[in-house]
Amino acid sequence: MFFYADNMAKYAFSSQLTDDVDEGYAIMGIPFDSTTSYKSGARYGPNAVREASYNFEVYNLRFDRQLTTPNYDIGDVQVNYGNYQQTNLMIKDTVRTVLEMGLTPIAIGGEHTITNGVVGAIRDYDEDLFSDMTIIHFDAHFDMRDEYLGEKYSHASVLRRIHELNPKEIIQLGIRSAEYEEHEYVKQQENITYYTSYQIQDNKEEILKQIKKIKSPIYITVDIDVLDPAYAPSVGTPASCGITPRDLEDFMQVLSQKNTIGLYEVVLSSDTIGDSTSINAAKVIYDYLCLQN
Repeated sequence: MFFYADNMAKYAFSSQLTDDVDEGYAIMGIPFDSTTSYKSGARYGPNAVREASYNFEVYNLRFDRQLTTPNYDIGDVQVNYGNYQQTNLMIKDTVRTVLEMGLTPIAIGGEHTITNGVVGAIRDYDEDLFSDMTIIHFDAHFDMRDEYLGEKYSHASVLRRIHELNPKEIIQLGIRSAEYEEHEYVKQQENITYYTSYQIQDNKEEILKQIKKIKSPIYITVDIDVLDPAYAPSVGTPASCGITPRDLEDFMQVLSQKNTIGLYEVVLSSDTIGDSTSINAAKVIYDYLCLQN
């Protein structure tokens, strides 16, 4: 069953979900931020992204596409603030239901920890698919710590937990901040590749060529702090020298051509209308959906 709240504002271009829908995208908010360690407020992210989505035209000038891709906003997954384990179960239940309906989940956070629930649901639904899946991770940070502040399930360890589930590959893009031990861990793993924001700035076309070579199904997780704080200041853990919205557009254009199993956008701490972080975050989903036509 779905765990979601009624009467939530909907993503601007979404339709009403009906019983006979069997394809398209299910958009859901996950307003959980209980392990946030610097700037709190990611729980307001889903509403901020939805509000910002009304700022866009149906026609996408950059890509010369109309947004006609079927998508349905099912509201917010219920969360238990302070209880990650219970929240994780409700996320997994909701995402599993979406997958069983033949829909692709698009989740809006919320802190990065809840990606465990979304990815875990995909693994439970089809373990063979998960084993052949490449995780595309946009972030300023590796999020590969074994634990953070004594917690195994934290926004700083989420990709470590996902790596332990044994996906085919993890590709991290925009990294520019790390703990020494997690960097060493990443370098020792044969199925983890990372590109720093500096590498993207200096050699983006070559990196895009590598991304184009991906043949496996993909799951995309975007921590909006991958953008420089000049473009996305309202995030949980901002880091300078990030990539630009244009860079993110270019990567999404390539990734939109892949077999995408799910998309998750995370760590948006804005409760202000018209905030640049909200607009740039909403545009990631907008661009992706436009490119599916």
